[in-house]
Amino acid sequence: MMPKQFSDADALAEDIIRDVGSDLVVGLPLGLGKANHVVNALYARASADPYIKLTLLSALTLEKPKPKGLIERRFIAPVIDRLFGGYPDLAYAGALRNGSLPSNVSVIEFFFLAGRWLHVPAAQQNYISANYTHAASYLLARGMNVVTQLVAKRIVDGVPRYSLSCNTDTTLDVLRERRAGRASFRLIAQVNSELPFMPGAGDLAADEFSAVLDSPATDFPLFAPPSEPISDTKYAIGLNAAALVRDGGTLQIGIGQIGDALAQGLILRHREGAAFHEILTRLSPARPAIARESGAFDIGLYGVSEMLTEAFIGLFDGGILKRAVDGVVLHGAFFLGPKSFYRALREMPAEQIARIQMMPVSFTNALYGDEEAKRRARVDARFINNAMMATLLGAAVSDGLEDGEVVSGVGGQYNFVAQAFALRDARSVLTLEATRQGRKVQSNILWRYGHQTIPRHLRDVFVTEYGVADVRGQSDADVIAAMLAISDSRFQDELMRTAKDAGKLPRAYEIPAIHRDNNPERIARALKPARESGLLPSFPFGSDFTDVEQRLIPALQVLQAAQRSPRELAVLLWQGLMHTPDAADHEALARLGLDRPKTWPERGYRALVSAALVRSRAV
Repeated sequence: MMPKQFSDADALAEDIIRDVGSDLVVGLPLGLGKANHVVNALYARASADPYIKLTLLSALTLEKPKPKGLIERRFIAPVIDRLFGGYPDLAYAGALRNGSLPSNVSVIEFFFLAGRWLHVPAAQQNYISANYTHAASYLLARGMNVVTQLVAKRIVDGVPRYSLSCNTDTTLDVLRERRAGRASFRLIAQVNSELPFMPGAGDLAADEFSAVLDSPATDFPLFAPPSEPISDTKYAIGLNAAALVRDGGTLQIGIGQIGDALAQGLILRHREGAAFHEILTRLSPARPAIARESGAFDIGLYGVSEMLTEAFIGLFDGGILKRAVDGVVLHGAFFLGPKSFYRALREMPAEQIARIQMMPVSFTNALYGDEEAKRRARVDARFINNAMMATLLGAAVSDGLEDGEVVSGVGGQYNFVAQAFALRDARSVLTLEATRQGRKVQSNILWRYGHQTIPRHLRDVFVTEYGVADVRGQSDADVIAAMLAISDSRFQDELMRTAKDAGKLPRAYEIPAIHRDNNPERIARALKPARESGLLPSFPFGSDFTDVEQRLIPALQVLQAAQRSPRELAVLLWQGLMHTPDAADHEALARLGLDRPKTWPERGYRALVSAALVRSRAV
């Protein structure tokens, strides 16, 4: 049976309520795949009628950035208008954030946009801690009776087909349960003209859907967060991780800029092996045996990752992602990225896009289900994911804080750690920055922490900007020594003393001299030649920021750092007052509306930004 066709979201919402009833349990794909107009129409009906009970089950609710402060507003506001201007806000998100969610509406999520829902009690209280592969069963257990999904549309032989495109992840898994008679729900589509039509398991016949919203009035530009510039710290981590990847192996990359740095490191290794080796030698002269891969990718890599990112497209275009499994070089479960990424997928020739297949998360994140075929495919796997903190004994903190608040979620991290231990010659690689900047610099490698995402008995490989710690199967004392070697030297003595006081490290142990110079200045010196020669660009895969904005970003980072110290801010202000901007700096100041300041605060900001522009070029 062909689905009902709608051009009005409110009419579609009424049809759903007539068919399903007043108790709506609605599954929303995570991230990009949400059918915003349908969701907002259902939310509006529930807000107007207290007899309708609406439960929204989701993950990764996307919200436009909300800038604070004069400089941030002036820099970000035009970017938001340019990249997110037509993106329809999800009404439930704003109500959840400001505490005005109606009592008959519940929002339950298993993964948050990192840090965005801290200090929001309603969101924190309704969070479900779940491995990504368990999410589908949790949705069904709660009686999910509607799934709304953003889709791409294609006419084949006069008949429409719909692609789940960016979010095959849990939708394909719950559809499998419906086909087996173990679930019953209505699948609702909203067509989006910017979504790439992805071939494979998510290419569905129209009769899989109950209703389709398809109208120019409800079409909208996709949520497209711009790529951020890669810092020295993240490049150092990515380069260290690039030396772990074996030719002919399998690669998974987690969310974040470290993935871009890793991909650029792999491309550099493939194209300019001598330069890669030289950079890595300067960066981490003492590396464990596992971290000495430096050859080109003659066989190539096979990618299997829950998240398909722009970094993978860079590896695909760079001739690295080429080891095919049944004709496919990359299996993914969801994607999210900048506009150029979506455009690249839309414009790929058919023979190329066929080599990238979107699959259910049960396929990418787990071995069960055709396990023997997966084992044959996932040889020499490197599952590379991010952590926030780690302990000296090898536990990882990736999703939450010790007071119980959730920063993001477990997502697929545990899934891939488990795969790394289940597969022969596979490794779980957790990356983290050695320090973080709050009111003062703090170490991200700690003796203990009151929350763990990955327990220490699953410790494997950790990577910071200072090197690689191979800790699988090692004794506690050896693990502590390895973690100290990749810690920031400002914290090494205190960490070592704590371990010795606990009786976990011999009193006579001393950190080798080669690891005693772990500081940001050394990293900057090690990377500077490659930075200056263009081997490590800030935006290796392009940017949606203009040239002027790209010049401003490092200056604003300098200004942000200076604001932590009143003395440093005063120095920056004085330097700016004494400096006359050149033409390029004047253009940057004009972008912030500071070329002709009219108020005393604007004059102050002009001086600060002017000095920060000069200082950022000297870094």
